[in-house]
Amino acid sequence: MTVSVSAMLFDILPVLLACTLSAVIWNFFFIPPTFTFHIDNTEDLLMFLLYFVIASVNAALTFKIRQEEKKSREKEEKEKSIALYNTLLNSLSHELRTPLSTILGSVDTLQENKDKLSDKNQKELLNQIETASLRLNRQVENLLNMSRLQTGMLKPSIDWCDINELIYDVIQKTETPATHKITVAANDHLPLFKLDRGFMEQILQNLIHNAIHYTPEHTTITIASEHQGNVCILTISDTGNGISETALPFIFDKFYRLPNTKTGGSGLGLSIVKGFVEAHDGTIVLKNNPSGGLICTVSIPAETSFVNNLKNE
Repeated sequence: MTVSVSAMLFDILPVLLACTLSAVIWNFFFIPPTFTFHIDNTEDLLMFLLYFVIASVNAALTFKIRQEEKKSREKEEKEKSIALYNTLLNSLSHELRTPLSTILGSVDTLQENKDKLSDKNQKELLNQIETASLRLNRQVENLLNMSRLQTGMLKPSIDWCDINELIYDVIQKTETPATHKITVAANDHLPLFKLDRGFMEQILQNLIHNAIHYTPEHTTITIASEHQGNVCILTISDTGNGISETALPFIFDKFYRLPNTKTGGSGLGLSIVKGFVEAHDGTIVLKNNPSGGLICTVSIPAETSFVNNLKNE
């Protein structure tokens, strides 16, 4: 048993040492004459040698099995990495090429037909360039942020943050189509929170963008904020169709996209949101709303202070 356990934990040399010691100890304590290393008869000598051989074979086989299991795990991890790499390449081929093609095509049209285009058409082309540039920038930011999260290079820079101001700033920067409506359940009694404003902006931007992109027309997106003690709670809900319960456990996985969803997106947005939330030691929960749509709740522990108290400090 000792040899088998050693073979599961250590390299081959310690295992062979354990095998040798177990045979010698067995000889010393149990083979007559006891408490000596001498063996009187041939039968006991043969038994000692067989014990040593069997223990050695057991050690070698157990160690070999452990090596094969390790190789199998490494192979699975390599295959998984290759699958993720292929997914990333497929995503990049579409998500980066599409806005780049839009930008290049619009620029070529403006350069070659500037005198023939009306002011309205030129403005439309410029709007297309702006939209494609923002999409391209969002994808690059997501890839960079995911890379930094994986390498542990992204650390929150904590400072006082006004959540209400942050919410309105993000909404103002977000390009909201006429088919969707964003409302804010204002909370004028919120304290200031010590958070990383950049992280919080990215969290809200990604959640709002996801809600806009993956919900049908005439969907209302509601953003609410509250605090419970020293915990900042943000809730982003929508009146869309929700998602299946079987998909909920995978929704924050890298590159995961819901089946039969419209094109666009690399499956990184929600995984980045989770990474930024966890960088604040917070939690994020996504669930279906019984009345329809999804409810995303972000809870982040943070130091709080009301404005008057902060001024006094």
